Amino acid sequence: MSETAIFPSGLSSLQGPALETEQGLGSLTLPGFMTEIAERFGEREALCWRDLQGQVQRWSYADMHAQCRKVAKALIAAGCGRGSRVGVLVSNRPEWLFSAFGAAMAGATCVAMNTFSTQSELQYQLQHADIEFLIIEAGVASKDFIGDVLSLCPGLPGGDGRYSNPDYPFLRRVVCIDDDQAREGIQAWSQFLNGGDGLGDELVDAASQAADALDRGLIFFSSGSTALPKAIQQTQRAAMMQCWRFGQWYGVDKDVRTWSANGFFWSGNFAMAFGSTLTVGGCLVLQRFFDPDEAVQLFVDEKVSLPIAWPHQEARLTECPAWNDADLSAMKYVDANLVLATHPAIKSSWRQPNGYGMTETFTFIVGDCGDRVPAGTHGPVLPGNTVRIINPDSGELLPVGQSGEITVKGPTLSPGYLKIAPETTFDEDGFMRSGDCGHFTEDGFLVWEGRLSDTIKTGGANVSPTEIDAVLCKHPAVQSTFTVGVPHDTLGEIVVSCVLVRDGKTLEVDELRAYAKQYLASYKVPREVLFFDEEELPMTGSNKIQRPELKKMAQARLEV
Repeated sequence: MSETAIFPSGLSSLQGPALETEQGLGSLTLPGFMTEIAERFGEREALCWRDLQGQVQRWSYADMHAQCRKVAKALIAAGCGRGSRVGVLVSNRPEWLFSAFGAAMAGATCVAMNTFSTQSELQYQLQHADIEFLIIEAGVASKDFIGDVLSLCPGLPGGDGRYSNPDYPFLRRVVCIDDDQAREGIQAWSQFLNGGDGLGDELVDAASQAADALDRGLIFFSSGSTALPKAIQQTQRAAMMQCWRFGQWYGVDKDVRTWSANGFFWSGNFAMAFGSTLTVGGCLVLQRFFDPDEAVQLFVDEKVSLPIAWPHQEARLTECPAWNDADLSAMKYVDANLVLATHPAIKSSWRQPNGYGMTETFTFIVGDCGDRVPAGTHGPVLPGNTVRIINPDSGELLPVGQSGEITVKGPTLSPGYLKIAPETTFDEDGFMRSGDCGHFTEDGFLVWEGRLSDTIKTGGANVSPTEIDAVLCKHPAVQSTFTVGVPHDTLGEIVVSCVLVRDGKTLEVDELRAYAKQYLASYKVPREVLFFDEEELPMTGSNKIQRPELKKMAQARLEV
């Protein structure tokens, strides 16, 4: 293809094919999606999960749909209505799906809460999203969610779990999905579900049918480049469109058995796991959280054919004692470039889709999904999307081939951040700046080059250095701190904090990391802490830190 045919002006603005030409999309509402796949696949196995007692539980598509409706009835009976926000603080368990899709069937918006969160982070999410109904797991690993909730909301009444607390003026009910762990003030899951038994089917049907593709369906929290996480609103259309797309992009058959241990509070795992599997009639094999030894056993017992894992998880899987001798012959959907493909029993010619996107676009807006593209590129612009490359300072469009900031617009773009003015998020043409650097090739393929901002991408999660620095600077021995991301083989980057200690104070690495763990999720806690003298820090003439130079210095120190 010539540059002239694709870029008539010679400038880096490219629109994908018209959205109406796209094939293979089903219902674009969450209730419609769940109803459609239940009607298509009925009694086929949809979910498999080993419960806390070690017993394997299974749900068909019909069962899954029925459980979502049961949650919807319970929510409506409890007073949930259109626009209510239902917080879901649950690991990779079937109840996550039942709650999220059930909330949508009741007309509500699901707030996908991060199970890595500390108590202070949970408080922020509860208050910022004005959560009305909160569905929690008792705890995950070292996290005690019941304890956190009771600590944040002391003196709550018992009985049916109704709340009245001025710190959380909209919070009305907290439900624990682990019945035997419910406490005073926290309603048991079974009791909650029973509350909807007297509600007629016609009300849930009507609420589900009233859902619109442009309704707010989900809210995700993501650390961008600011100190506090942004609440990213997403439409039902965005979530479901990407699920249908991933079902096509992955190209798996109806017998696929997909393992996932990554949180559904990340849009990428939501789209990849639900889309690749549920749109074709396959089965999701769920693991509450990533435990490599348990995962290998699940691979064998459940004949997993598609594992969805981040690179650092793959590395840990291959280190398991049972790895080499495990019967993984069922794994037919493993990219040959992945570490997992080194297992002697895995023979696969399958290729994992590649693309570029973000939580704000509910994953890919460009992708090599099913098509071969030049090495080093991330594919063409997908239907309905427009991507521009601009000068990050002037905002002017750049010539094709020149690197600049990637800006995006399209049907899966977030309608905006919660409680942030849209004019600060979108330009006058409706484009959102990504903070990422890239360029177009002459043939219309996007090349993503990295982040213009200082955001750290570690293990698939975005981490804000500003947020970490704000926490560490509260330590009495810290004068100032500058956090950077240093390249890592499996995690992408690791979090490294460069610290100046106050005169007359002493500070140990373990002490500062232990302090950080009180306020930050585990993946945000610095992997490494490096101490600097003030004169060592690379500063600009205006006395600002030169983070690129500091990053190089940190990397050099760690390599010694």
